[in-house]
Amino acid sequence: STSRPLPVTRLRLQVDQLSTRAVGRDGAIDRGSFLLQDHCFYHGHVRGHPESWVALSTCSGFKRQNKDYEKTKTRIMEIANYVDKFYRALNIRVPLIGLEVWTDRDQCIVTEEPNATLWSFLQWRQKLKSRKKHDNAQLLTGVIFKGTTIGMAPLEGMCSLENSGGINVDHSELPIGAAATMAHEIGHNFGMSHDHDGCCVEASAEQGGCVMAAATGHPFPRVFSRCSKRDLDSYFQKGGGMCLFNMPNMKDLVGGKKCGNGFVEDGEECDCGEPDECTNDCCNANNCTLKEEAQCAHGVCCEGCKLKQAGTMCRGPAGACDLPEYCTGASPYCPANVYLLDGSSCQYGVAYCYNGMCLTHEQQCLQLWGYGARPAHDACFEDVNAAGNAFGNCGKDEPGNYMKCEKKDAKCGKIQCHSAAKKPKGTNAVSIDTTIKTGGVEVKCRGTYVYSTQDGQGDLPDPGLVMTGTKCGEGKVCRDRRCQNASFTELETCIARCHGRGMCNSNRNCHCNRGWAPPFCEKPGLGGSVDSGPIQYDSESTHTHTDVLRKLTPEQHERNEMTGRQWGCVRKCHHLTGWGPRRRRGCFKVNFVVLCTCTESY
Repeated sequence: STSRPLPVTRLRLQVDQLSTRAVGRDGAIDRGSFLLQDHCFYHGHVRGHPESWVALSTCSGFKRQNKDYEKTKTRIMEIANYVDKFYRALNIRVPLIGLEVWTDRDQCIVTEEPNATLWSFLQWRQKLKSRKKHDNAQLLTGVIFKGTTIGMAPLEGMCSLENSGGINVDHSELPIGAAATMAHEIGHNFGMSHDHDGCCVEASAEQGGCVMAAATGHPFPRVFSRCSKRDLDSYFQKGGGMCLFNMPNMKDLVGGKKCGNGFVEDGEECDCGEPDECTNDCCNANNCTLKEEAQCAHGVCCEGCKLKQAGTMCRGPAGACDLPEYCTGASPYCPANVYLLDGSSCQYGVAYCYNGMCLTHEQQCLQLWGYGARPAHDACFEDVNAAGNAFGNCGKDEPGNYMKCEKKDAKCGKIQCHSAAKKPKGTNAVSIDTTIKTGGVEVKCRGTYVYSTQDGQGDLPDPGLVMTGTKCGEGKVCRDRRCQNASFTELETCIARCHGRGMCNSNRNCHCNRGWAPPFCEKPGLGGSVDSGPIQYDSESTHTHTDVLRKLTPEQHERNEMTGRQWGCVRKCHHLTGWGPRRRRGCFKVNFVVLCTCTESY
């Protein structure tokens, strides 16, 4: 039966008290808490996680539940519970930290046009970010989109202020149906493309197939394919998901304090779960205290029940815009993740850092076409993207019509490349080849068109469009499909405080070069920042971010970019009890929100 819960080896009741909001007529807000009276949410061995996504819900979904507020919230919890279950296999936790139900009118545009709905919701989500800290937001609606689309999300949008979210239709009587769609759209945020033929060997069609299949049906998918896992690894290796590495604030833990829930809360020295499930040699499961002579029990800076030496690297840089962190010697946990402040120069001045990633046209050509690809002549961008059709454009307007690119915005439209490959990567991708004349010379331009069963009805904004944050001119970046001035005021102010001896991190603090001490790089020291932990150099000469970059030649850096490998690409788990097997390069958490719309459609 498709409604049967996922098999688990051990069931544990999850009773969460969520902060919720009901937004009614004229934006009136009813704040309250939602205590799950029906104890219906169960997980296997691994417990829930305190920080999570924010999930929101629309009035249409509200109306589908007969305008029953409690019923609507309960359904959202069921959906979120499934999504979290799916992602645990990837060592990612997706817990719900808040939900908002729009009971009278929608707070953003919600129509049958998915593109307009997505971009309106993402703009609304930027306002939400200021009042509710979260990593990603998902809209759940009862509105039926045009064609076959039941969800949409930007590719590689995770952690981005502008793009970290998606929209989902509550299309099934079974909560696992909407959960499969939401997990799919979140997968796009994580950089996962649709599975092509031969990807999904983990589950047969009769078992539901894989989550990132381009189309889905009964039974619903529950597992990710090897191709999805490869896409996820690639996304993290190039610096994606920078907001997911920080330690959670235990004060945000929902459900109340309890020894044995797997989270170290106030008054506890450790927490390894219930006595019959604890496998930690350093922790007394009965009272959540450390065993005799143990200094610690959890965390990447804890080894053999002892704190690691101050200066031990606990999280290496994940790309050109990331920074390393080091154990402090006083805490078992790695310091919160920091990276270069947006606007910092990377790739030898070719690009700017954006959300911890160094985005270039070249990188995107490599991603679409493979080894050897490079951006086409500027004239290709200007000529092809002036057409305003499916093959050359600057995105779509609210009604869903393709927009022509003005000349100044051409490098923010459809990406144009040079490549010797027969076709772009991906099953549904085809090459759009154009030959133009510039300066009396013929130039070949290669664009990418990704088609679906119904043109324009896929669940991804065009992956052939230049990514938000890509440099399109001196002091300019692509934003909203236009080449806009980038404000570097914060960066300039911060750099001025670093005395020319360091860079600025995402907390707007100086990350000093080797030989200079934080906070302002004006006195001799070992380098690093007040956020990174103390740096120690040993005989193997562990270098700071700047030193490593200087030792890479342009040819070496280019080769690393082309093969998808980044220098220093080492990730450590936080070793939080309850995060499951540590088989992947890192342990991640995502903060999650769900929404519900008003438009009558049922």
